[in-house]
Amino acid sequence: MNDSETVIRAYPDGPLLVRGDFALLDEDGREITPERGTIALCRCGRSALKPLCDGSHTLARRGPRPGN
Repeated sequence: MNDSETVIRAYPDGPLLVRGDFALLDEDGREITPERGTIALCRCGRSALKPLCDGSHTLARRGPRPGN
């Protein structure tokens, strides 16, 4: 991976981690300036910092994973 490549990695029962060059926009098209080069995007819908993850998914009750 080079410095300008964007990589998005989905973590099981967790956020999407975004690394590299990216632009994050709100619903009106305004840029949300991340405070660091890697951000975690919420997938559970429980974060108080949406669209960023605040770790609330760890409080969610975890059921069995598909295939287990």
